[in-house]
Amino acid sequence: MDLPNRVHLNSDAGYVEKLRAVMAKNGGYCPCRLQHTPENLCMCEEFRRQLADPNFSGYCHCKLYYKD
Repeated sequence: MDLPNRVHLNSDAGYVEKLRAVMAKNGGYCPCRLQHTPENLCMCEEFRRQLADPNFSGYCHCKLYYKD
């Protein structure tokens, strides 16, 4: 998956691997969201909205991605 500009995976490879394994089992939904709705598919709607904010920097809710 190509990431948007200034977005990086969490630097903890073990954490990334664990999250990706969970998402592989749950159909690609954010592991932090209880509802399996389209807006909770990874990369979730919440983080996509944050990416649109030029002043935002930080992690997505589950800390898989970071925007600098």
